[in-house]
Amino acid sequence: MCLAAYNGKPWLEEQLQSILAQEDVDVTVFISVDVSTDGTEALVDALAGKEPRLCVFPHGQRFGGAAGNFFRLLREVDVSGFDYVSFADQDDVWFADKLSRACATLRSRGAAAYSSNVTAFWPDGRELLVNKAQPQRRWDFLFESAGPGCTFVMEAELIRRFKEAFATRWDALADVALHDWFLYAFARAHGYRWFIDPRPGMRYRQHAANQFGVNRGMRANLDRLHKVMKGWLLGQARLIAGLVGLGADPFVRRWSDGNRAGVFWLACHAMQCRRRFRDQVFFFVSLIILAVAGRPCVER
Repeated sequence: MCLAAYNGKPWLEEQLQSILAQEDVDVTVFISVDVSTDGTEALVDALAGKEPRLCVFPHGQRFGGAAGNFFRLLREVDVSGFDYVSFADQDDVWFADKLSRACATLRSRGAAAYSSNVTAFWPDGRELLVNKAQPQRRWDFLFESAGPGCTFVMEAELIRRFKEAFATRWDALADVALHDWFLYAFARAHGYRWFIDPRPGMRYRQHAANQFGVNRGMRANLDRLHKVMKGWLLGQARLIAGLVGLGADPFVRRWSDGNRAGVFWLACHAMQCRRRFRDQVFFFVSLIILAVAGRPCVER
């Protein structure tokens, strides 16, 4: 279990309690803390002093975001001796059968990786099912994740292959913005089967300090459109495609240089690029706008 923390003191203990209480699995939690200002380092040290299943990495590194912190964990955790590797955020609450259900599903379906829906919840008591379990598409992994990374459970062999692929080039991942999207892309690009479970496995806390939360409402749509118009989405997709070995694929080459004709062509293949219908529509419309009036040259 890889847990990345940053200024998580208000929620971290409850999150860890729900992880350590998982049913029918043996759990070891590796914790990496981005330099914090709220006492998170002292809290995890104190908790680890009382709980041998918690392993805290040396403090003092600054990552500037969750992706760098999780990549540090993947680089430094020795996965030999473990059957599965999973991710955890610092502020959620896991259902007691989250991991056992994931492991049983991987075995029964012959899959190498698992993610699931989540139940988002807010301080005012609101709850919402976040549904990411639509049928996978041919190229969705280049443009979106398989759901929140905190739901990921992956066979250790997949993580060993990932570590081998980047053993001498971890620096190449410095510009990857979202570790969960990238792991999903790596797995799919290398032929690993990924199952997305429609049943939620956890309560997904929403609060003002979320780096990434539920993408909902007009503001979220405007933020996503802004990223598309800046070339961020295509820039990340191009970067990921190259890193997972698909940079020369004919599908990727049609749009990866950011020319307007290529962006328009990609828009016309929206149904292959996103799982949910409304996301396919948004993808199509935003790329048409980008091709006509935006900055189609992708950021590098």
